[in-house]
Amino acid sequence: MAAAAIELEAGVTAHALADAAAAARAFVSRIRPGVRARIADAQGGIDRRKADAEQHRVHGYGWYASYAELLTEVAGWAARLNAEDRYGEIEQLLAGLLFAEYGAQLTGGVPMNQGEVIRPRELTDDEGAIRALAGALEPLIRVGGTQAAKMRIAEALIEARGRATLEDAGLDELTVMIRDQFHAYATEKVAPHAHAWHLADELIPLEIVEELGGLGVFGMTLPEAYGGLGMGKTAMCVVSEELSRGWIGVGSLATRSEIAGELILGGGTEAQKQAWLPGIASAKVLPTAVFTEPNTGSDLGALRTRAVRQEGGWSITGNKTWITHAARADVMMLLARTEADSTDHRGLSMFIAAKPRGTADEDFPAEGMTGGEIDVIGYRGMKEYELGFDGFRVAPDNLLGGETGQGFRQLMTTFESARIQTAARAVGVGQAALDAGLQYAIDRKQFGRPIIEFPRIANKLAIMAAELMGVRQLTYFAARRKDEGERCDLEAGMAKLIAARVAWSAADNALQIHGGNGFAMEYPVSRLLADARILNIFEGAGEIQAQVIARRLLDKA
Repeated sequence: MAAAAIELEAGVTAHALADAAAAARAFVSRIRPGVRARIADAQGGIDRRKADAEQHRVHGYGWYASYAELLTEVAGWAARLNAEDRYGEIEQLLAGLLFAEYGAQLTGGVPMNQGEVIRPRELTDDEGAIRALAGALEPLIRVGGTQAAKMRIAEALIEARGRATLEDAGLDELTVMIRDQFHAYATEKVAPHAHAWHLADELIPLEIVEELGGLGVFGMTLPEAYGGLGMGKTAMCVVSEELSRGWIGVGSLATRSEIAGELILGGGTEAQKQAWLPGIASAKVLPTAVFTEPNTGSDLGALRTRAVRQEGGWSITGNKTWITHAARADVMMLLARTEADSTDHRGLSMFIAAKPRGTADEDFPAEGMTGGEIDVIGYRGMKEYELGFDGFRVAPDNLLGGETGQGFRQLMTTFESARIQTAARAVGVGQAALDAGLQYAIDRKQFGRPIIEFPRIANKLAIMAAELMGVRQLTYFAARRKDEGERCDLEAGMAKLIAARVAWSAADNALQIHGGNGFAMEYPVSRLLADARILNIFEGAGEIQAQVIARRLLDKA
């Protein structure tokens, strides 16, 4: 590929990025009263029926706020690098392209999904606010998205093959070491076999699970006192990203351990922590999360599975669905209704429900429990199940925390980490799509040239790289807030919302680069498309995520 001639524009400075991000935040703040007025009740609160009727506008506000936060974190990343003289050519090009593209979307329309675009005039009638936003973003829109910039990014991607990231991600030395370790592991042990594992639709080899347990993946954020590594959420992010880059199934193995660990650590008794956390950290005990029920979706308050106290423990009766890794799991974090007369989340309790691991002959050998596999197009390797409980027994000491009615509150404490990790997994899948698209674009020749030399191929790869840089920084920001003990459900939700869409876009574009070959199951990019699609559904579908973000921002008068 011939060297792209480009002179970096003076406009793509850390200061210019900060000004543009501030303008996006100012727009979100300025239009808030008008959006809120449409859904307010007579007392100044939120009228749920009005909010439902105004979903397009309300969710769109959540998207605009998420974009503003992402641009703010990228501007902050650039400022930190600039202060250390690390804000180099590639970082400037990626930031410039991201701000150009997202700036153009903010002024013209943000895609919430395929066929669903929210435009500024659907959010506000304040022409002054719209003009101020456009005026502030126009300089970066003009200089950041040039064809020369995109061709230079594509060229840099070729040069950077083998590295974990194209850009300096702004990580400290220890986290870089951890990232590079798991990048090497996934490159050697996961990526070469991932597509065969996917096509076979079998469980991930137990050898991989045990190796990851030995590397500390399942107890990364648990305290050392309970057998963990005592590391932060940023370390969890880089590990999840790199393993998911190898294959999302492997990258997701630790998600259930993360959820179970947080539930027990935050809500369990000391005896429960001592009994369960060391085994979870070492992967000797594999947990699964048993929350969702048929026809309830995100409405956890509508759960109907019952837990009845009996002599010698608890008896569980009901049905659960979309339970990941259920057959191989040794313990279930199981949410059930302990107050028979309750009709909302206040009657729910969480149980640490031990079960025998499935065998080659029988997936669910436990008395009082049955299960059936759900066939899925992607996100394979752990398998999904429907479960039935009919008098399934749970030991009396395995009510989490020893107090009924705390299940919903306990579960809410895990959502931040789960969504941060899902955002990191999305970055990993998106990065895998970029890797696959890049390699094919280099190898594939048309009309005597590698197809990466054609601008529309290079452009696809360049925007993938820029968007992945952006959601990576937003994900790291949410992780840092979690590590600092700050509430971060808003930031985690924003990271998950945008990262899921970015992963899907990257996989779709990578398949397009492959042309007809991408539609053949023998090519790994077909798997990446299927894997990426689930990210906008689990851990809160995109619609729910946008709703939660907007409600948080609009809730107070």
